[in-house]
Amino acid sequence: MTSNQRNWGFGLCFLYLRNVKGFKWNHKRVYRIYRSLELNLRIKPCQRIVRDVPLALAVPTKINDMWSMDFMHDQLADGRSIRLFNVIDDFNREGLCIEVDFSLPSKRVIRALDQVIEWRGKPRAIRCDNGPEYISAVTSAWAAKRGISIKFIQPGNLQQNAYVERYNRTVRYDWLAHHLFDSIDEVQNFATSWLWTYNHDRPHMGLGGITPKQKLALAA
Repeated sequence: MTSNQRNWGFGLCFLYLRNVKGFKWNHKRVYRIYRSLELNLRIKPCQRIVRDVPLALAVPTKINDMWSMDFMHDQLADGRSIRLFNVIDDFNREGLCIEVDFSLPSKRVIRALDQVIEWRGKPRAIRCDNGPEYISAVTSAWAAKRGISIKFIQPGNLQQNAYVERYNRTVRYDWLAHHLFDSIDEVQNFATSWLWTYNHDRPHMGLGGITPKQKLALAA
């Protein structure tokens, strides 16, 4: 397990064994084995910065009440810049889409959202920043036609989009920062495979240690 998920600490490993695989092993016993195998992650010390505590985001009470979307940036091995378009359902933090390409204009954003809606159903609202792809007339017209409300955060206030920002950090920390890809197809294939693992196998601390799909099943 740790060879495939090198960035999982003991907490995630134990939750995976208990909540995903169903093992009822004693917490302390598992930790002793974990320590004896020297699997502990080395944590770099960092200077603590005192910040204002942001207001907690409201937690949706049902599926498709609020989605969040955001972009990430990275590079291929040859230095070419790429973009990742991420969409999640805030209700169960489920990753709904990772679209990868060199350019992702408004029409590509709409196409990706339409593809998700085909199997997921449409959201009541989508939260996002004020990027040009989101504030464009094309996106506004699409949202109005679909009956979807676009909720823009205040410029520069990323805490208002905290769910997808946290998801972005997981994407980067789990795999994006640890691999050099040669092509868009390589990134897309890896992202699609990882997305299944994230939704089905990766315990989520914000969900009480269960996976997004387990949260969805409990709400059914």
